[in-house]
Amino acid sequence: MSIPIPTSSSMKIPAKGSVSERLMPTLHFDDEPNLQSSFSKVQAEYQDKDYQEVETDTHAASLLWAVLSSYIPNDSQTIQKSFVHRAAFDLAVTHAQVKESVPAQFSAAALSVRDRLVERWKDTELYFHQKQVKRVYYLSLEFLMGRSLTNALSNLNLDEEYTRAMRDLGIQMEELKQAENDAGLGNGGLGRLAACYLDSLATKNYPAWGYGLRYQYGMFFQMIRDGYQFEAPDFWLRNGNPWEIERLDIQWPIMFYGQLAPHPSGDPLRKVWTGGELVNAVAYDVPVPGYNTFNTINLRLWSSKPSNEFDLQFFNQGDYYKAIENKQRSETITSVLYPNDNTSAGKELRLKQQYFFVSATLHDIMKRFRETGKALEELPDMVSIQLNDTHPALGIVELLRILVDLEGVAWSEAWALCKKVFSYTNHTVLPEALEKWDVSLMSNLLPRHMELIYRINYLFMEEVGRRFPEDAIEMKRKLSLIQEQPTRKVRMAHLAIVGSHTLNGVAAIHSDLLKTHVFPEFFKMYPSMFTNVTNGVTPRRWLHQSNPSLSRLITNTLGSNDWVQDLSLLGDLRDHLDNESFLKSWSSSKLKNKERLRDWLETNMNLNVRADALFDIQIKRIHEYKRQLLNVLSIVWRYRQIKGMSDEERADTVPRVIIFGGKAAPGYYNAKLVIKLINMVADKVNNDPDLQGLLNVAFVPNYCVSLAEILIPASDLSQHISTAGMEASGTSNMKFALNGGLIIGTMDGANIEIREEIGEANMFIFGALTPEVEGWRKQVREGKVVVDEHLLETLKLVESGIFGNFPELPTLLDTFLHNNDYYLLTVDWAGYLEAQERVDAAFKDKMKWARMSVLSTAGSGKFSSDRSVTDYAEKIWNIKSLRRPGPISVNTEGLSSQLEEEGMQSTSLGRHLSSSVERNAGGLSTSINSTHDIAYERLTASTRKIVSRSAERGGLHIPQRK
Repeated sequence: MSIPIPTSSSMKIPAKGSVSERLMPTLHFDDEPNLQSSFSKVQAEYQDKDYQEVETDTHAASLLWAVLSSYIPNDSQTIQKSFVHRAAFDLAVTHAQVKESVPAQFSAAALSVRDRLVERWKDTELYFHQKQVKRVYYLSLEFLMGRSLTNALSNLNLDEEYTRAMRDLGIQMEELKQAENDAGLGNGGLGRLAACYLDSLATKNYPAWGYGLRYQYGMFFQMIRDGYQFEAPDFWLRNGNPWEIERLDIQWPIMFYGQLAPHPSGDPLRKVWTGGELVNAVAYDVPVPGYNTFNTINLRLWSSKPSNEFDLQFFNQGDYYKAIENKQRSETITSVLYPNDNTSAGKELRLKQQYFFVSATLHDIMKRFRETGKALEELPDMVSIQLNDTHPALGIVELLRILVDLEGVAWSEAWALCKKVFSYTNHTVLPEALEKWDVSLMSNLLPRHMELIYRINYLFMEEVGRRFPEDAIEMKRKLSLIQEQPTRKVRMAHLAIVGSHTLNGVAAIHSDLLKTHVFPEFFKMYPSMFTNVTNGVTPRRWLHQSNPSLSRLITNTLGSNDWVQDLSLLGDLRDHLDNESFLKSWSSSKLKNKERLRDWLETNMNLNVRADALFDIQIKRIHEYKRQLLNVLSIVWRYRQIKGMSDEERADTVPRVIIFGGKAAPGYYNAKLVIKLINMVADKVNNDPDLQGLLNVAFVPNYCVSLAEILIPASDLSQHISTAGMEASGTSNMKFALNGGLIIGTMDGANIEIREEIGEANMFIFGALTPEVEGWRKQVREGKVVVDEHLLETLKLVESGIFGNFPELPTLLDTFLHNNDYYLLTVDWAGYLEAQERVDAAFKDKMKWARMSVLSTAGSGKFSSDRSVTDYAEKIWNIKSLRRPGPISVNTEGLSSQLEEEGMQSTSLGRHLSSSVERNAGGLSTSINSTHDIAYERLTASTRKIVSRSAERGGLHIPQRK
């Protein structure tokens, strides 16, 4: 039964029985027969009133809205009702269909969880707006989010409630979680770092937004055929994305190509950009919840849509392909993460992607700033923009264009504002890897931006000349935003530095290398703008959620789960190193994770391994400097050693399961050959009866976040063996160490700081040091390095064909032979084998290994992304943490009584609450809750007083985490 109830806004009341009656707001009740008496007065009051005006009561409307939109309860019955409602009305499926479809179960559960995220997200945004706080905007072309359901439930503290609620409906929560696809919004460490930072920004209650692109396809789905990598489309949106909210009301037109004309103002520095191709940027919002807080921030992703959906003229002429050409061209911009740029068309598409991203983002940020009502000169007091690498660097020029061309700000003032707003994080130590764009491409695609870059560079070159009069020509050549030879290109890293107030590296050694090797001239020019913020990972996903057995053990040992938000507390685990029972529990937890991985390998790869073997894992992007080739060649050496052992020697050999994972860029020929060699060796090793139980090798295809959550907790040893001085930081080493996995590695990237925290005795360090690398390379080129005899024997074994063969094998081996060993495999080989021998010896002593594992976790406190974002907030962004107080709990009877005292009992809200009180007294269940968690931010000043007083009747209560 549905009974029309008048709203408190101005409206006309229809005559009884009219068509309009069916369009009115309604309330639905469970017990229809007993409703007549409860609402007879309400019906009688309005049944004779035919379309008369009712005055708007905004005071009452505010309260009515707050009560009707009060927070969703989290009891099992409400969760079940929400799940069923979503399944029935959003997915339009029956009970029988849901039982047979795990993807449908996931979608219904995710949508019900999203409802709870949205209410927190809206109120967080409202709270920040009301407080007029400065915000940081984190711009990244990648956000490698992984699966979101487990993370959302954990951060909302609803995992147990949902598990119980689903179990009563006959649904297994663990099976349901596995149905979620990894979001295809990122590829490697850059995107995963951005995702960790969003989690920490929300958890630390910082006013922040993330901005990125909504790719229809991920980078690619990696398949292995005959040992080779093949790329298939990663259509991660095939089942939709229940976490996103499509915002058709938020669209920005983005222009490409076109012409420039003088500005009507007559200002020669202002231009009008017209006549280009227009593409619409449509917003999709993804709420990101913090842990143990009501704060929920936003990740806004842009999707490209045509400004003109369909050309009817071409269609009517029979040219059906031409009719939709514009639509297809527009949507291509956000189709794929990192389109292959080996062609001119691919390069143009990448540059289009980057400008599309920053233009939509900057217009959106400026719109939000204008809503504050502040003057433009206060922009740096309200906005901080972080560039995650050089991909968003065009945002500097776009903001300058907005300020100069659209807002009419004088050039010098506009440029000063830009420099105060932007900061830049560099993620590479290789000068040749820094992004550059052809001047001809930029001039054609973005004519106004190229013109602005020329002027920025002109003024900057004048500054360089004044700063270095003795060496002006050479310094200008090195510092210029425009590379002149061999072809003219725009140096995007130089633009990012010149247009920012701060440049940071992501590990101590990386930040030093930026000063000495990557940007030494800029360090001379602007020494104070260089700083360091060491990367970090979120302990929520990478320990608390992915490794629940170890998480429980740590919580029980430390006496609380406070470490989830303060990772430095893990240091107290050192007090338990002499507790044998604790160490056995630690080892038991590791074994459970290894058994889980063993089962996964058997189910998904038909590979049987021993769970008590040493699990040795190297999972990262396949690249020559990361030296997966060094690892696989050592496997060949280990194979040779075991084959030559006696039975007694084999009985004393440490069994190993060596696992690789990672993708090679589609155009990276040598990296793809490394994958082929790994799979060729694995096939031989796994099928040799002499090695059963002693050595297994696996290459896990399509490595992603959800796979990492299985692999990392199971590791005994992880390999981080890049050539020294070539890894900016790395974050996988932090994740492994956090989970008690020991590290074999070089003194590169974050390994150096990890050694400082956990002690070199608890790592297996080898290899040339960064200051030695160039000297060793010189000796390699001059033929002065003697190749180790064990390496020569290993290469002979590979070339013999015992592991198989493939045509490109000689090409792969030539990458480090014949005085051509840029990545120093021949130099580090002997030290690497010696470090592996130390690993075997340590693993035989189970208690010693357990202590080392505990110390690895205990020393990981520094490497929390919570610490990282706090460093950014304090050193670079100048923003403050602002925690929402959360909703106020009031009961229906208390609020109804308060309304009566305020003389508001005759309003719609008053009648609703009176009816609710009567029916609750009669033991009837109504759609109006007996208790309401009302968001304080949504109320006007006067209604806040009413809600506060009614809450005080039962004692003011702010719901907190259990």
